[in-house]
Amino acid sequence: MTASTASPDSYYQRTGEGRYKPTAHAQGAWSADEQHFSPLAGLVAHAIDRYLAAGPDTGLTVARISYDILGRIALDECEITVGTVRPGRTVELLEAVVVIGDRPVVRARAWLLAALDTAAIAGTPDEPLALPETFPRWAMTDVWGGGFIASLDVRRPTSPAVGRATAWITTGLDLVAGEPSGPMASYIALVDTANGITVRQRPTEWMYPNMDLTIHLHRSPEGPWTGLDTSVTFGPAGYGLTSTVLHDAVGPVGRAEQILTVRPLPGPR
Repeated sequence: MTASTASPDSYYQRTGEGRYKPTAHAQGAWSADEQHFSPLAGLVAHAIDRYLAAGPDTGLTVARISYDILGRIALDECEITVGTVRPGRTVELLEAVVVIGDRPVVRARAWLLAALDTAAIAGTPDEPLALPETFPRWAMTDVWGGGFIASLDVRRPTSPAVGRATAWITTGLDLVAGEPSGPMASYIALVDTANGITVRQRPTEWMYPNMDLTIHLHRSPEGPWTGLDTSVTFGPAGYGLTSTVLHDAVGPVGRAEQILTVRPLPGPR
């Protein structure tokens, strides 16, 4: 199966229990026949939400979710399974696996922690970002291709420093057609764009896709905007790091890290 264009207002369509078909809006930035990882990360979070909703209310909340990208993510129907690795009353570990064509392409693990009232001692050294309406619209499609990037509303300063940028991102599309998604999944569906909001080298000359995404949260994010305060580092030996302080309109919510494989694109033959 290939990407569906029958639902222009969503990134995925449900095709069965745990099965989803991407629309053209999920198309990746590096290759037209691949999925962008960002909406797929949100879809995994959505599957975790559904798994939790089907069980007893434990009062636990997602505090960390990490994704390992195992290979090429074709723009094709996927199946997501979720299970409990380590059950518990105050901490719990879940694992989700994404399979395309009988091959695992993503493994994700989520730590759930007990939700307690610690408002009296809450604090962070991270300063809030200026609100989205204070930033101009940025045509991210001037740098990146693909249906996912084209679906976004991006606000960013006009001329950020190389490897350093802040941005706000939102979308008017649903994650799954006809299926409400929680604020966590909708927020996470936009985080992987951090690796593209500021570039050290043009993606027409160099490749630097991320091999993972790890999100740590100190509170649950609220939509509809995902705020990114991002730094991109390329090391001298073929790999790099994209580091982001995550925000919503209320303030900082956590951090995201992505390890990059950095290599030049092959020249013309």
